[in-house]
Amino acid sequence: MSFANQLEKYAELAVKIAVNLQPGQSLWIHAPIQQPELVRLISKQAYSAGAKLVHIEWQDEISTQIKYRLAPDEAFEEYPMWRAQAVQQFAENGGAFLFIESSNPELLKGVNPKRIAANSKAAGTALAKWREYMSVNKMTWTIIGAPSEGWAKLVFPELETAQAVEALWEAIFKAVRVDRENPVQAWHEHNDTLHAKRAYLNDKQYKKLHYRAPGTDLTIELPDNHVWMGGTAVNEAGRPFNPNVPTEEVFTSPRREGTHGVVRSSKPLSYQGNLIENFSLTFENGKVTHFTAEKGYESLEAMLNMDESARYLGEAALVPHRSPISESGLIFFNTLYDENASNHLALGEAFPHCVKGGTAMSREELDRAGLNQSLIHVDFMIGSAEMDIDGITADGQAEPVFRNGSWAF
Repeated sequence: MSFANQLEKYAELAVKIAVNLQPGQSLWIHAPIQQPELVRLISKQAYSAGAKLVHIEWQDEISTQIKYRLAPDEAFEEYPMWRAQAVQQFAENGGAFLFIESSNPELLKGVNPKRIAANSKAAGTALAKWREYMSVNKMTWTIIGAPSEGWAKLVFPELETAQAVEALWEAIFKAVRVDRENPVQAWHEHNDTLHAKRAYLNDKQYKKLHYRAPGTDLTIELPDNHVWMGGTAVNEAGRPFNPNVPTEEVFTSPRREGTHGVVRSSKPLSYQGNLIENFSLTFENGKVTHFTAEKGYESLEAMLNMDESARYLGEAALVPHRSPISESGLIFFNTLYDENASNHLALGEAFPHCVKGGTAMSREELDRAGLNQSLIHVDFMIGSAEMDIDGITADGQAEPVFRNGSWAF
């Protein structure tokens, strides 16, 4: 299958499965400037599906890099409110958002983490309402990936730049099932499989999960009436969509104060243009009380200090070690892909839809239900072929959920 044919199938997948665009709906594409061909194909697919408007917001990572290196400190302490108002209004009018992830994971290497943290805090505050819409699936949104030269060279350092980009495209196409004869049908079947896993866990309603692996001995308590999600989400209008393409996970949100023990990362974390590697977190009563990192310690520290809730978990996700991304043997240095090769957790914001009735709850009610609320939501990978997970029932019985990194049921 030619590259052009696979790219066209990828664009079709983005519109028909990822955002499931409906006639009369508008689409906002946040895209890197080095991917005009993919963006144009997505635009064609969107208009063919009946889109009212396709708005394209281009991003240039080199310009971003220049800003972080040369702009004054005060440039990172404010966020353009006109843009915050624009995305909020777009969401309120039923628009869908498609983000194309393509940045170099080490784009901001060497930049003062305080600048990055200040920018994140300003953006998080300004976009609070829009992020709330995203967290409760009021709107349709999705993230897909496309190579950049810097990213490709990090994944394939032994190859020349052009060859590395080609190899990363091939890996992405395989990860999202575009190499199949009918990717759209393959995704319907894949979503059905994930729905079956989450249905089993929802029926069980485990009180806790107990994780064991080299460097990890962690217990995570789950809220009463918690809900496992995975595969498709459903927006306010009742339309299914896939927030992440690829996705191999089923996930829920832990009880804020219910995490105890130590967990060690199993893959590098790309956070705000920096890599954090070989790190561990120790939890007491839900909060990170101690942490270490062989690389990126300052970035990890800045993330944990983003706000008073950044040290608590917002997500626990289960991903079998036997998944297409894991079996590729690649480290993507990109959370969209690496989190779908590994069991993972997320620090920060919990998902309201991961507790029954949560999307209709106020912030105060979500707090009482045990869900964490924060400016950040950062996934990090902890899974391996050596990880076992038990589900602990309300009466204290342990049942196998994962053995040797894969599903035990």
